[in-house]
Amino acid sequence: MIKPHHEIIAAELGISIGQVERTILLLNGGATVPFIARYRKEMTGSLDEVAIAKIRDRNLQLIELDKRRESILSSIREQGKLTEELEKQINNLATMAELEDIYLPFKPKRKTRATIAIAKGLEPLALIIFEQRISDIHAKAETFIDPEKGVNNTEEAIAGARDIIAEWINEHQTARTQIRRLFSYEATIKSKVAKGKEKEGEKYENYFEWEEQLSKSPSHRVLAMFRGENEEFLKLTIAPPEEKAIALLEKTFLKANNAASKEVEKAIKDGYKRLLAPSIETEIRQASKLKADEEAIRVFIENIRQLLLSPPLGEKNVLAIDPGYRTGCKVVCIDKNGKLLHNETIYPHPPESQVKQAASKINNLVNAYKIEAIAIGNGTAGRETERFVKSIRFDKDVMAIMVNESGASVYSASPVAREEFPEYDVTVRGAVSIGRRLMDPLAELVKIDPKAIGVGQYQHDVDQKLLQNSLDDVVVSCVNAVGVEVNTASKQLLTYVSGLGPSLAQNLVEYRNKNGAFQSRNELKKIPRFGDKAFEQAAGFLRIRDSENPLDRSAVHPESYVIVKKMADDLSCTIEELIKNEELRKQININKYVTENVGLPTLQDIVSELAKPGRDPRVKFDFFEFDKNVHSMKDLYIGMILPGIVTNITAFGAFVDIGVHQDGLVHISQLADKFISNPNDVVKLNQKVMVKVVDVDTDRKRIQLSMKDVKEGSIN
Repeated sequence: MIKPHHEIIAAELGISIGQVERTILLLNGGATVPFIARYRKEMTGSLDEVAIAKIRDRNLQLIELDKRRESILSSIREQGKLTEELEKQINNLATMAELEDIYLPFKPKRKTRATIAIAKGLEPLALIIFEQRISDIHAKAETFIDPEKGVNNTEEAIAGARDIIAEWINEHQTARTQIRRLFSYEATIKSKVAKGKEKEGEKYENYFEWEEQLSKSPSHRVLAMFRGENEEFLKLTIAPPEEKAIALLEKTFLKANNAASKEVEKAIKDGYKRLLAPSIETEIRQASKLKADEEAIRVFIENIRQLLLSPPLGEKNVLAIDPGYRTGCKVVCIDKNGKLLHNETIYPHPPESQVKQAASKINNLVNAYKIEAIAIGNGTAGRETERFVKSIRFDKDVMAIMVNESGASVYSASPVAREEFPEYDVTVRGAVSIGRRLMDPLAELVKIDPKAIGVGQYQHDVDQKLLQNSLDDVVVSCVNAVGVEVNTASKQLLTYVSGLGPSLAQNLVEYRNKNGAFQSRNELKKIPRFGDKAFEQAAGFLRIRDSENPLDRSAVHPESYVIVKKMADDLSCTIEELIKNEELRKQININKYVTENVGLPTLQDIVSELAKPGRDPRVKFDFFEFDKNVHSMKDLYIGMILPGIVTNITAFGAFVDIGVHQDGLVHISQLADKFISNPNDVVKLNQKVMVKVVDVDTDRKRIQLSMKDVKEGSIN
């Protein structure tokens, strides 16, 4: 009897069967993860997005398992070998590995040493030897000599029988389970340099002679060794102690101490070395790669989430600069909605060194376009440009802020950028991206492939489908957590709103361009193909700032407007007054509004949202400056304490930009005074921290930093 999916998942996640069952029902009905987590808490028991995504993914895995189970049953049934007992056994198996093990003896085979021996009529001899009840096996083998079939003597007959026995051992379910378990717990991964690749593969020098227990090897080392192998610089082997594996098999298959059992012993060794070990090693390789992939993806996704949810400067008129030396600095002015107003190039750095002319241009632009902040890309000539801008005397206070420009060049050459700015070249597009990134990181970064942003580790080595699914999830989660202003959002940002996607996002933008700004959420229903289901899924995450209905600016779902209206009516006030007046909100007795479909979780969310309608959940923008006396690695010395900003987090530590064009590494052992296993427990991406210089290697461009014993601590 196959156990229902919701029962399996509930047991694995430690939640109720009803929670899983109702969540799967919502997912099957087309509901998105953010929608279920935010607006269907009564049905799920207030499960968060992480739990809902786990239910979704595990349910899909179980569906695939069922498909494979049915395929195996069908294949064995067609062979006429499916017994009632075997069918029951197959239906009770819970993993893909177990299913494949049981199917192995029935699987159509290509030509093997065993199938050749069977074709020679040696299977009965193999059975006799495998039973281990006779001592004179040569006498028995003589009866199987048949030159016409290719069996010329007893040695050939016995060798063929051993080949058959070796394959039986390889296909034996218990044997495979035992060896798989041994590999899982005791296998070591050994790495050696490929012959003649010592110089070429120098970057893998740490792994030229490396050995460790696979189960204890961290994800970044596993991925590094696999990459080295794929690039043909390293040779890897994964195996437990061979004598232990063979001893396990002998315990299972040896039944006597005679001539027949001696042949079985030989077959065990051959079967393990030639068939079973390579097969299980392939499995374990895949499993360890998947485990390392999942860990690397987890780190990458956490970094991307933090980057997407970076504090926005907000709606300001911004002058953005994409720095450069020989080709100059590309300057753009954009208004508070991100619209490009002006662009030109200045040459404040060598070889042109037109400092006065460049300063005059910047000053004029700041005044002409009422600039409130200047965004400066942190790439080549970034610090020099920052120093130049800060030397200009403006008539008013203007912030000059360094912006991480990773991925801006990828955006500038993308179809998205060409569609937005068809008449401008890549340098203008890149500068606009830098400016917009300061104003609203989320809205701009969704236009760039996350793998091009430069955070995480080994993102190009991991399973790309698994990575893409995880990236889609985190971008959708972040976009819907913040909410989207429907009248200013780009098509790319709208694509990630719950219930939309590329097609409806395009329809929305076209409708907006043709008919002007949306006046209410209800107007969304006029968009072509924007049906009831899309409205249900999307409306709560779309904001209309200038709507007459104040709830259209909030995260209150339109399906709950009637509840808020009832609350206001009961207090003899308007909805606007209810939002503005805390004393009125305190008088709301939410228990009064509980119905069969609306429970306390939803009502609590509504009252909470009324107190801060549409408020951006991201933290407030925090101004940051590098040490004014440090501009290159030559300015660093051991023991120096500097402000820095976390640019990347990996399993082995965090990289920190201290303003010298080369990020320093704070090793995991240097992040905190106590032992930690996860750097994300201590630091977050874009966090402002104080670090101490531990070592500087200018030749190898490596900086080692520490956050231990830095009294100033975090400045975030």
